[in-house]
Amino acid sequence: MAFRRALISTALKRSKSDLHLHRRWLSGGAVSAPPVLPAFDYQPKPYTGPLADEVLQKRKKFLGSSLFYYYQKPVNVVEGKMQYLFDENGKRYLDAFAGIVTVSCGHCHPEILNAIIEQSKLLQHATTIYLHHAIADFAEALASKMPGNLKVVYFVNSGSEANELAMLMARLYSGNLGMISLRNAYHGGSSGTIGLTALNTWKYSIPEGEIHHVVNPDPYRGIFGSDASSYARDLKDHIDYGTSGKVAGFISETIQGVGGAVELAPGYLKLVYDIVRKAGGVCIADEVQTGFGRTGSHYWGFETQGVIPDIVTMAKGIGNGLPLGAVVTTPEIADVLAQKIQFNTFGGNPVCSAGGLAVLRVLDKEKRQEHCADVGSHLIERLRALQQKHDIIGDVRGRGLMVGVELVTDRKEKTPAKAETAVLFENLRELGILIGKGGLHGNVFRIKPPMCFSKDDADFLVDALDYSISKL
Repeated sequence: MAFRRALISTALKRSKSDLHLHRRWLSGGAVSAPPVLPAFDYQPKPYTGPLADEVLQKRKKFLGSSLFYYYQKPVNVVEGKMQYLFDENGKRYLDAFAGIVTVSCGHCHPEILNAIIEQSKLLQHATTIYLHHAIADFAEALASKMPGNLKVVYFVNSGSEANELAMLMARLYSGNLGMISLRNAYHGGSSGTIGLTALNTWKYSIPEGEIHHVVNPDPYRGIFGSDASSYARDLKDHIDYGTSGKVAGFISETIQGVGGAVELAPGYLKLVYDIVRKAGGVCIADEVQTGFGRTGSHYWGFETQGVIPDIVTMAKGIGNGLPLGAVVTTPEIADVLAQKIQFNTFGGNPVCSAGGLAVLRVLDKEKRQEHCADVGSHLIERLRALQQKHDIIGDVRGRGLMVGVELVTDRKEKTPAKAETAVLFENLRELGILIGKGGLHGNVFRIKPPMCFSKDDADFLVDALDYSISKL
């Protein structure tokens, strides 16, 4: 009976809360007081290290000036636990950006930490010129997550490295040189992948090789809306008129990350993959941000488009913060690298492999894909309700816990609200939310938290955004 009474009491409290929110929404009123972070049973350790001003001065003196930082007064992050971060004063923040979509399972997840520590006690490093079970176990587990004949794994250290290797494979296997990527894409900042990236804010004036950028199938800003066929025809025209008629490959994200959480027009990849393969090229899926169940509906982003790529690249969430990336391809494509010596000193080292395998196991054990679907749908529903209330929200998009909120000053013209975004960005930080920004004009909030992010966290984030917009 006591259990039943508790259930009824909880339900009544929830229904009253929902009714309060509903009434507030019907009245069109703003959140009257700043929302408060959800309760979290954790006490950070006292911090006695260098304070923010000293750290910033050291950065300016000893690190390159190209390294930018968020916020007018940068946050000195000293500790993390699951979906939260703590600064030097012990202030808690909701991490809605996950170290740029990298912390998949949560900060300092105990099972992943344990795997890393135990392996470090035994052997920290031995390259692939010797045998070690960790890399083989990890490769086997990763291959089991892949569809079709994607069964050969190469480990690297980052997404840029993974995309460099994938581009090399495509060119060797096809015998062609030209690569195609989408406008608004981000595939890395190395001297090779910078050519694939198609945002001027990330590109230097250097030779980019044989790279072609086609019209982006962006349902919100694209010239053809959600018409995948028209975007595919543009790509076909580009091959016919802008190349020899043969290409090495095509690479794309399924939901563009740095570009502002832009999900490709439905059905686009299926049409394009067919065109590219007929032109002699291979199809590469960049899963650096969308992989490992983050989209909720599928384990891999490319599955949302009903395709199987020839090569898949991944990083970020694969290691929950470890410097780890991978390329998975077919045996036939992998064999082209055997023409020469292909080697990566740190790729798949024992510590990273042990940590990566622990990540896969935690994601399965804690059912994080299902969790992303559930929490993500709740978050998107609440954000779309907020869009009806505030004209500055031009678009809400994404899947699972990979969400974008684009801010505009004019919904018809879709004029980027750059100044307003900057103000809201600072205000959200003051309220205890660390969020990402993206898009060419920096007017898209990127909400891509650790995959343990809860519905209470989502409600807090939306209420904070509502409160901040109402104060503009």
